[in-house]
Amino acid sequence: MNGGDDAASSAAASGPPPSLEWRFSQVFGERTAGEEVHEVDIISAIEFDKSGDHLATGDRGGRVVLFERTDTKDNGGSRRDAEQMDYTVRHPEFRYKTEFQSHEPEFDYLKSLEIEEKINKIRWCQPANGALFLLSTNDKTIKYWKVQEKKIKKISEMNIDPSKDPGSSSPLPLIANGVHADKPQDYLSKDFPFPPGGIPSLRLPLVTSQETNLVARCRRVYAHAHDYHINSISNSSDGETFISADDLRVNLWNLEVSNQSFNIVDVKPTNMEDLTEVITSAEFHPIHCNMLAYSSSKGSIRLIDMRQSALCDSHTKLFEEPEAPGSRSFFTEIIASISDIKFSKNGRYILSRDYMTLKLWDINMDSGPVASYQVHEHLRPRLCDLYENDSIFDKFECCLSGDGSRVATGSYSNLFRVFGASQGSTEAATLEASKNPMR
Repeated sequence: MNGGDDAASSAAASGPPPSLEWRFSQVFGERTAGEEVHEVDIISAIEFDKSGDHLATGDRGGRVVLFERTDTKDNGGSRRDAEQMDYTVRHPEFRYKTEFQSHEPEFDYLKSLEIEEKINKIRWCQPANGALFLLSTNDKTIKYWKVQEKKIKKISEMNIDPSKDPGSSSPLPLIANGVHADKPQDYLSKDFPFPPGGIPSLRLPLVTSQETNLVARCRRVYAHAHDYHINSISNSSDGETFISADDLRVNLWNLEVSNQSFNIVDVKPTNMEDLTEVITSAEFHPIHCNMLAYSSSKGSIRLIDMRQSALCDSHTKLFEEPEAPGSRSFFTEIIASISDIKFSKNGRYILSRDYMTLKLWDINMDSGPVASYQVHEHLRPRLCDLYENDSIFDKFECCLSGDGSRVATGSYSNLFRVFGASQGSTEAATLEASKNPMR
């Protein structure tokens, strides 16, 4: 949905975009009425690739399932059919492509800690030579996967013709060199009479590859680099590196080097009693491979430039909203914690999600957000109850549309919220993730 600066400026000039019409499109893994939901089948991560033609989901059982978009493919119709398709709104349709077991449950013997197989994050990498590449991670280990079609080789023609088998009882036993055990090893002598033109029944086996099969292969495993649970992975625009973040550190990896990473952000104090905030999310800039942003539990976002120093202790810019006088309460810091951040496609804006709101930040203006969208304001009178049952610590993700004109985030009761992000837009929609989204 993103078109860059030109698209954004043209949209601003023509006013707010028309409101969207939402309708149910597809459901994956629909269960029948009364069917029990197993814990391992619950989806824990989901990600589209940049083209929008592939969708990856990860579940609590450590599996990754890939889907492929089918409505954009050429169906071999006439030119008139193709022209008519251009004028009609085509709703996306995805079909199952393949699945593989990405992670298995592990046990850390040094810390006596079970590491569950649940997939926390999935990120698509740049495709190459018809193959798909993606990163998947659980709490401790990141894996780099390659998915491509492989031709299945089969022997289509054998020397033995079953129809001409005389029906002998049992074949003669063979020894190591393939000669029958009860025959002298020199029975094929130079005087063996070959008929002219050879033996017609003797044929060399033919190997053919007609069918293709999707094969997922783990190319790299990036392990033992995080003491705390990994909360983010993000690809760099250079296509060669990526970052992984836990509560206290951000590490930089090269995709081709799995036994070494560089620690570029470290917020761990000398004395852990002095710890006041943790890293909650980290994201590479979509265009500039030297820039990245990470958010904290105190509600701040730091933009850093890796060209300044090897260890990015200091930030280039700090984005945080000043606290309104007299508004501080026991829950202020808890609900200010940012659970997710995303860059817009052109890298100009950062979208952040805390418990109560969505905020849109301009990276050129660190005085405050350019827009705030109320998501859970109706829950403010019930913060005490939410604290008692730990719901106040729930984390929600957010995203921007491709053209930057809309933002979206999740909520409770299977609902998600969509807001217009264009200047002057008052669009706000609450939709249910079901077959009747406007219910």
